[in-house]
Amino acid sequence: MAKLILATFAVVFMALSATSLAGDPDMLQDVCVADYKSLKGPLRLNGFPCKRIENVTANDFFFDGLMKAGNTGNSVGSVVTAASVESLPGLNTMGVSMARIDYAPWGLNPPHTHPRATEIIFVVEGSLDVGFVTTANKLFTRTVCKGEVFVFPRGLVHFQKNNGNTPAFAIAALNSQLPGTQSIAAALFGAAPPLPSDTLARAFQVDGGMVEFIKSKFVPPKY
Repeated sequence: MAKLILATFAVVFMALSATSLAGDPDMLQDVCVADYKSLKGPLRLNGFPCKRIENVTANDFFFDGLMKAGNTGNSVGSVVTAASVESLPGLNTMGVSMARIDYAPWGLNPPHTHPRATEIIFVVEGSLDVGFVTTANKLFTRTVCKGEVFVFPRGLVHFQKNNGNTPAFAIAALNSQLPGTQSIAAALFGAAPPLPSDTLARAFQVDGGMVEFIKSKFVPPKY
């Protein structure tokens, strides 16, 4: 009987642990407005420390960055404006964020992942071809029109493409205050230090010259 109770406790504990790891940690107080100034000090946390409540204002919960269209004049023809904890400190510990995605005519939001969040998009203007790929490499794709919604499961590679000759935009909601975004092409061909070209050549079954050519299209980040 004791072994059965112990085993049951272990299973329940693991289930609860898995649930707690499935998203952002729960709040332990009413608000925990991110204290950006703390990042200048030596302390580092998983998230942001809280401002003292007497220093919190209504503006800590306000962000107007999604009002205007972003500049889509880039090589892919899209831009994402995020309302995450990095721009809206009141989101700290709330476990949610939003984004506005603007697309030029035929513009693409390239294949990418959000390692910490599921994403749901609402198409405000235009029409998008969207899709995601499962870990079994099965593609789920369809057209999503104005007023319609589509969801991308957490961590899976996904994309959106404007399928018209006029600008489009969508609003996204994500269940993390800082979902993270990893562009597949940039991660592979624009990493710093760079991934070995022979590794990429073998993975993609192309010659090293082609890999170097693709790498030349990406500017590695500076750390």
